[in-house]
Amino acid sequence: MSRAMSGIRVLEVAAWTFVPAAGAVMADWGADVIKVEHPELGDPQRGLISMGLIPGGDSAVNYIIEQPNRGKRSIGLDISTEGGREILYKLVESADVFLTSFLPDVRDRLKIDVEHIRAVNPNIVYVRGSGQGTKGPDAGKGGYDGASYWARGGVADALTPADNEWPIAPRAAFGDLPGGMTIAGGIAAGLLQRERTGEAPVVDVSLLACAAWQLSPDIVASGLYGGDPMPKIDRSLAPNVLVGNYRTKDGRFISLMMLQGDRFWPDFCSVIDRPDLLTDERFKDAASRFANAEECVAEMDAIFAARTYDEWKETLSRLIGVWAPVQQANELVKDPQVIANGYVPRVVREDGVEFDLVANPVQFDEEHEQLVAAPEHGQHTEEILLEMGYDWDAIIARKEAGDIL
Repeated sequence: MSRAMSGIRVLEVAAWTFVPAAGAVMADWGADVIKVEHPELGDPQRGLISMGLIPGGDSAVNYIIEQPNRGKRSIGLDISTEGGREILYKLVESADVFLTSFLPDVRDRLKIDVEHIRAVNPNIVYVRGSGQGTKGPDAGKGGYDGASYWARGGVADALTPADNEWPIAPRAAFGDLPGGMTIAGGIAAGLLQRERTGEAPVVDVSLLACAAWQLSPDIVASGLYGGDPMPKIDRSLAPNVLVGNYRTKDGRFISLMMLQGDRFWPDFCSVIDRPDLLTDERFKDAASRFANAEECVAEMDAIFAARTYDEWKETLSRLIGVWAPVQQANELVKDPQVIANGYVPRVVREDGVEFDLVANPVQFDEEHEQLVAAPEHGQHTEEILLEMGYDWDAIIARKEAGDIL
């Protein structure tokens, strides 16, 4: 575990993946992250395993909980009650960051909005993750990455091929996880501002803003060139055949990414043992290849279809230009670069069950993350209350009142 945020306490009142993912990154970086969960309901994603969406069994791993909640401590706390809110405010007193995904009306009803939390601790960095931002007609509406990021944010349309009848569906947490990483960066900047100026900011990140940032080249270009969406180029008319995907003999794909066509064309032709392409008038330079794009793409398709995926990986290993095999998610754990850099560390749960989690992409001093499994619902309730000075009689009384798990 990194020590970059050692000594920082984050109080997380959030659910699902977007905002909790930021808490996970902070925990990876050494912060003490306390996840507040309702005593009975917990984070709603815990329920997915009982709904059949997560493979079950005695040793089941709820990966959709584990990935954005590793390394945290969980307290089962009902913050809708006076007793539960009293405990929350005591935690606020010692916290550096208050992190929430709750909507404005819920924050106000629970008395956990900025003014409530700052009344207890004026030096706290208050952080909100939302679907659509803090202003505008939809500021109070909920949002998931499939809606606010993927659909409304334009990502679905941008990534859907022109000949698809329907927009392509997102993968799980496709916008949530980079969004959570963005929130973690905002938290770090907020803590730095507090250290340098003595003023703790309110930090906001929305899924819609993350989508706009992701699509910024498309957005800026469309504003400059008539306001229309960026065109989706037919691959048979590719302006540079050294940029694109090609199908291999066994149905896999190789992705070429050599933006300077004329610079890398001679080496490519040499590596694939096709020197004739250098003298072919149709393909000898970038202008000729562009003028004869359909023929050139057809030639490239035929070339790649003649060898298997593994054969191409061996052949192109000698290539100067950039290329990559189009891998499947399950292949990443065996990728030598992923292994060497510790990007997917092995985690051992308290019951001995082992599984892979993905480390956040930031490393300090080339140190690989040693991740800790996510807590059980309310696992640390008593531990945290004892640290706060509550004795066992007080804890039992709180349990009987329904304030805690």
